[in-house]
Amino acid sequence: MPKMKSHSGAKKRFKVTGTGKVQARHSFSSHILEKKSPKRKRHMALDINLVKGDASRATKMLNGNGR
Repeated sequence: MPKMKSHSGAKKRFKVTGTGKVQARHSFSSHILEKKSPKRKRHMALDINLVKGDASRATKMLNGNGR
């Protein structure tokens, strides 16, 4: 039986910290930026920690168990 592969899209979108938290980019941060305030854009540059349910789904995809 071959090994399960990690989800290629998940590898590009999520990263796991040393303590096991899953981080991702903010949504709404890539275009239509003129109308967004500088403070809002600054905060969107930082990664966010995913909530428990989404983090478990992302972890499964990264480990190769999510298919």
